[in-house]
Amino acid sequence: MKSLLVYLKDYKKETILAPLFKMLEASFELFVPLVLAAVIDVGIADEDRPYIIQMCLVLIALGLIGLICSITAQYFSAKAAAGFGTGVRHALFSHIQSFTFTEMDVIGSSTLITRMTSDINQAQSGVNLVLRLFLRSPFIVFGAMIMAFTVDAEAAVIFVIVIPLLSVIVFGIMLITMPLYKKVQANLDKILLTTRENLAGVRVIRAFNKEEDERKRFESENEALTDAQKFVGGISGLMNPLTYVVVNGGIIALIYAGALRVNVGDLTQGEVVALINYMSQILVELVKLANLIVSVTKAIACGNRIESVLKMKPDMESGSCMWPADTASAAPAVEFDHVCLTYKGAGDESLTDITFRAEKGQTIGIIGGTGSGKSSLVNLIPRFYDATKGHVKIFGKDVREYDTENLSEHIGVVLQKAVLFKGTIEENLRWGNENASAEDIEEALEISQSKEFVEGKAGKLEFQIEQGGRNLSGVNKQRLTFARALVGRPEFLILDDSASALDLATDAALRRAIRGMKEQPTVFIVSQRAASIQYADQIIVLDDGETAGIGTHEELLSSCPAYQEIYYSQFPKEAASNGR
Repeated sequence: MKSLLVYLKDYKKETILAPLFKMLEASFELFVPLVLAAVIDVGIADEDRPYIIQMCLVLIALGLIGLICSITAQYFSAKAAAGFGTGVRHALFSHIQSFTFTEMDVIGSSTLITRMTSDINQAQSGVNLVLRLFLRSPFIVFGAMIMAFTVDAEAAVIFVIVIPLLSVIVFGIMLITMPLYKKVQANLDKILLTTRENLAGVRVIRAFNKEEDERKRFESENEALTDAQKFVGGISGLMNPLTYVVVNGGIIALIYAGALRVNVGDLTQGEVVALINYMSQILVELVKLANLIVSVTKAIACGNRIESVLKMKPDMESGSCMWPADTASAAPAVEFDHVCLTYKGAGDESLTDITFRAEKGQTIGIIGGTGSGKSSLVNLIPRFYDATKGHVKIFGKDVREYDTENLSEHIGVVLQKAVLFKGTIEENLRWGNENASAEDIEEALEISQSKEFVEGKAGKLEFQIEQGGRNLSGVNKQRLTFARALVGRPEFLILDDSASALDLATDAALRRAIRGMKEQPTVFIVSQRAASIQYADQIIVLDDGETAGIGTHEELLSSCPAYQEIYYSQFPKEAASNGR
C-alpha cells in the first residue's frame, strides 16, 4: 500500500489542509462543554438572561465555525482521495495494457476488473477517511481527557479508568471481528460467482433442466453467508451495549462524585455537566476510531492487491528493430525453427519441435483436431506468446528483436471469438487503422463480404453497435472483425478459426477476395474445415502439438493419415474422389 501513496504527491496541500481543518473543528467542539458549564453556573444560576443569550450565540458561532471547518476538510479530503483514486486507476489500467497474454491468463480478467473497480474504490475511501478522522478521533479522546483535568483533576481520574476499558472493548471486538468479516467476504464471493455463472449460463441451465439444482446451490451458499453474517453481527452488536454500560457507569460515577463535590462546594453543577459531555464525546470518537480502523484495514488489504498487480512485470520486452522497408528479400516471410511452447503453469508442452517456412504472399493452412495447438502456433507470430524453445523469425530476424507496436501494425489478426465494441461500425473498423480513408474502409467491407449488410443498416457506417455486438448476428460480427483487420492493409493476415459462423459459399468468396488483394499478404488460415484450407500453398497438420504433416492438399491426402482422417470425415471418399 505504501507505494500507492505516491499518487497523492500532486495533492500535498489537500493532504495537509484536510486534517488541519478537522483538528480545528475538534478544537471548537472541545470548547462547547465549557460554554455549557458557564451557561449553567453563571447564566442560569444568576438568572442572567443577557449572559445566557450571549453564551448561546457563542455556541451557535462555535457550531457554524465547526461546520465550515468540517465542510472545508471534507472538500480537501474528497479532492485528494478522488485524485488518488484517479491516479491509481490510470496507472493500473495502463500497466494492465502492457501485460501479455501470459499475465492475463495467470491473473484472470475477472480479478483485474475487481481490482480496477471495487478495490480502488475501497482504497480511495480509506484515504478519505484517514485524512478526515485519523487525527481527529485521537485528538478528541485525549483532548477531552485533558479538558476534564482542567475542569476538575479528581473527577477526571474516572476518565483515566473509563478510556482504557472502552479501548479494550472497542479494539478487542474489532480484532475478533476483522478475520470473521474476511470469511463473510469469502462467502459473498462464492455467491457472486454462483450468480454470475447462473446469469451467464442461463440458457444451458434451462436446456438441461438444472434450475432446481442451481436454486438449491444458491440457497445453500446464501444460508452459509447468512449464518456467518449473523455470527459476526452478534459479536459486533456487543460493542454498543458494552461501551454504553461502561460510559453510563462512568457517568454514574461522575454524577455521584460530582454530587458529593458540589455538595461541599468544590465543584459546580455546570462543571459536572461539562465532564459528562466530555465522557460522551470520548465514547462517540472511540466508536468512530474503531470503524475507521476496520475501513482502513480493508483499504490496506485492497491496496496490497492493487500493488501486487502493479509490481508484476510483463515477461516480454520489446525489441528495437523496425519492420524492414524492403520485404522482397531472400529470407522467408515467417520461419519456425524447432519451436516449442509451454504455457506458464502447464506441465506439458503445447507445441513441440515445430519447423516450417512461409514465403511472402503464400497462404498457409493450419488444421488439426481440437487442442492440437493450432491457435498456439499462430499466436507466436504476432508475439502474443514467446516460444520457450527454438526461434520464430520474420524476414530473417527473431520476432523478439522487433518493436512490439511496430510489429502489430503490420500483422492483422482475426481471433476465434468475434469481439466488437460499443460505437458505430466505422469506429470499430478504425481500430484497424484510425487514419484509414473512406476508400480503405469500403475496400475492407467488400473483401470481408460485409458491404451488403452494412449498406442495409440504418445510417450505414454510422449504425450503432451495442456492447459486444449484441444487436448483430454471429455471421455479421465475424464479417466486421475481418473488415477491421483488413482496414490496416496488413502484410501478414492471421485468421484463427474466424470463419466458423460463415457458410461455405461466403467463406470461399472471402478467401478468393483475400487472394486477390493487391498487397498480397501472407495469410495464415486456422480452421477445422478441410474446405477452407485445401487450396492453400502449404498446409500444416498438427496432432497433439506436433507436426503430423506439411505439404499441399494432394500431397497430404496421399501421405498423411491424420489429414486423411480429417478430410474424409468431412467429405465421403466417393465424393472426394469425384471432386479430384
